[in-house]
Amino acid sequence: MERDSTALVTGGGRGIGQAICAELAARGNDIVIADLDEEEMASTVDLVEAEGRRALALQTDLKHLDSVETAVETALGEFGTIEHLVNNAGIAGPTSACEQISSEEWDETLAVNLRGPFYTCRTLLPPMKSAGYGRIVNIASVTGKRPLTKRTPYATTKMGLIGFTRTLAAEVGEHDINVNAVCPGSVDGPRIRQVFEQKAEATGQSYEAVRQSAENESPRQELVTREDIANAVAFLCSSDADRITGQDLNVSAGKVMY
Repeated sequence: MERDSTALVTGGGRGIGQAICAELAARGNDIVIADLDEEEMASTVDLVEAEGRRALALQTDLKHLDSVETAVETALGEFGTIEHLVNNAGIAGPTSACEQISSEEWDETLAVNLRGPFYTCRTLLPPMKSAGYGRIVNIASVTGKRPLTKRTPYATTKMGLIGFTRTLAAEVGEHDINVNAVCPGSVDGPRIRQVFEQKAEATGQSYEAVRQSAENESPRQELVTREDIANAVAFLCSSDADRITGQDLNVSAGKVMY
């Protein structure tokens, strides 16, 4: 069991984020959930408290610095310190040819997927530096390492997030702050099903054909689960990963091996 700590998880109300909250709580963390949906956060609070840990749900709009600063200030007032930051919140963005994507769609995807992690890191790094300890995990994607046609805004943000991870790791390592990324492959769940539906509509294929194609890209012929991602995040936040920083860890059932 790791020492008692506090973790702030963005987008912790459902899916991968909820699984991360539950796993970190099981490993001895109190949890701060920063999300927009209060109803979804309530279910995560129940999961965290079932593990015997405290939970604080904070409605947060990651696109706005003042909202992030208010959330962090509230969380620090409640728990005193935040040792772990997991930048999980993100959106899929449009599935369209580049010339058909609107400026609003482009800006929205970059605001959530890139500006959000920048704001949380910018706000939490001073207290982490003062404490002389921190673990930051950014949820990127295997799309951060290879093209994904008709998804230019999303691919741009995930590639950018890996660059942000590596550069920030080099910047803050002397303060015993590690910064890593987890790069999921296709994670089974409502979000990837919606992506498959959008791709099927855009390409004229059936949903089943799109899903089978995604599964076939993996040597294991399967998608990964949200628990797979949560376990990787928990490892990177643990003392077992003290000398691991600036890395982007694939959790893709072998879909990407670089």
